[in-house]
Amino acid sequence: MIAAKADVLIFQKVEPVYRFVALEFVANYPRWSAEVVDLKPLSTGPVRLGYQARQVRVDQGHKTESTFEVAELEPLKRVSFKGMTAPYRSLYEFENLSPSTHLTFTFELEQLELRMRPFEKLIRMALQDGAKRTVRKLKLLIEKEMLDNG
Repeated sequence: MIAAKADVLIFQKVEPVYRFVALEFVANYPRWSAEVVDLKPLSTGPVRLGYQARQVRVDQGHKTESTFEVAELEPLKRVSFKGMTAPYRSLYEFENLSPSTHLTFTFELEQLELRMRPFEKLIRMALQDGAKRTVRKLKLLIEKEMLDNG
């Protein structure tokens, strides 16, 4: 398994941070992850345990498509997504430091295709860079949005 983890302090209360990331995931995920070129909900209604979506990503010129589902959803604490057609897991954890929120993002690639194993070190570095970019982008978007709406 290859795991990447990054965290950030967001100067907003936990409720709007959690709502932006977890509950408004379908609308906001492509905003903080520019690699997502298409995101289609496969479930109806609000984001909940078992909610499914399909994404098309272009990472460093490599196009991939995967279906994933909400594997964990603990209000104001965590949300995780598990790949159903690819071996990955994304976890967002929220720590209430009122009036701020400590957000931790973890991405785990459960297995590497045999042909990719010689590039494991490069993949590990790319995933870590991606995790850092993810939390930085989330911080910028959430703080700007709250400022614009507040």
